[in-house]
This record gives sequence, structure tokens and C-alpha cells, in this order.
Amino acid sequence: MAHPVDLHVGKRIRQRRWLVGMTQQQLAEQVGIKFQQIQKYETGANRVSASRLWDISEAMDVPVNFFFEGIENEVTAAGSTDSVPADLMGDKEALDLVRSYYSIPENQRRRLFDLARVLSDVA
Repeated sequence: MAHPVDLHVGKRIRQRRWLVGMTQQQLAEQVGIKFQQIQKYETGANRVSASRLWDISEAMDVPVNFFFEGIENEVTAAGSTDSVPADLMGDKEALDLVRSYYSIPENQRRRLFDLARVLSDVA
């Protein structure tokens, strides 16, 4: 069974890759490995070495500590009764929504935000 830290780091790799619109193949090529290895990292099946994590952080333009952010909160969030999933940013649909949201011009984005808030209050 994978260590919780390896799972978290893998989720953060996948999350960042989705946010920047990069495929596993593209990341693998930049890091100099096969895309299957990226798959294994993202699922936590394989542990990412420090040097490989450094290479991944360089390829995705984030500091290494990005991959460890939020790890303290996972245990707390797992027991939460909030309607928002604990790993919201690990959800591809949510990331696609965020990416699409920020591609909308700011004045229209504000109106969309207000509409979403009204709809959530009604639901």
C-alpha cells in the first residue's frame, strides 16, 4: 500500500499538470522519462525521488514545496461533513471548470460568479 505522502505528492503532480494543460507524455519528455512513470507517480504506486521531484518542479514551473502543500489538512478534511470534496483540486472536472472560469473576461466572470452564488443559495 502506498504511503500517504506519496499519494499526496502524486495528486499534486497531477493537479499541477492539469492546471498548466500538460499531458503525461509532455511532462515525461521534459523530465526525460517514460509517461508510464508519470502515471505511477500520480497514483502513488511509485515514490518520487528528490532529484526527480526537482526535475518535475522545474518542468512545471513551481517550487518543490508546492507538492507538499496541504498535506497537513488532508487528515482533517477527510473527516469533514462539508459538501465540498476534500480533494477538490484533485478532481479533473473542477480543474477544467477553474481553467475555463479564468479564461472568461473579468467583468463577465464577476457576473457568472454572482449567478453561481444565487443558484447555490436556491439549491
